[in-house]
Amino acid sequence: MNNYSSIYPVEVMDKIEPTSYHHPIDERSASRLAEIFRSLSDPSRIRIVSVLAEGETSVGALAQAVGLSESAVSHHLRGLRLMRLVRARKAGRQVYYALDDEHITDLYRRGLDHVLHS
Repeated sequence: MNNYSSIYPVEVMDKIEPTSYHHPIDERSASRLAEIFRSLSDPSRIRIVSVLAEGETSVGALAQAVGLSESAVSHHLRGLRLMRLVRARKAGRQVYYALDDEHITDLYRRGLDHVLHS
């Protein structure tokens, strides 16, 4: 353990070095992170992510859940897939989408917690 253990939760300190707060993020990483947030800046995309946070779903089910056409949902999913925020799996003629990994789920849930507790 380090001197920060009594101040910061251990799980946070295991993942983030205290010195990372003193140095700005490099330009390439800042640009990539900004692209991710830009990809999530549309309310329809956030609603799609909210459904996918519950598990893998077909385009048709997503469209029905968020109240958009399948074409509109597919358009949003294409952008999210290009940013590697969602992944697709084909099963016959059906395509199922899921969030790419737990980091995306965590990002969505933390953002939602922030909004709900503001």
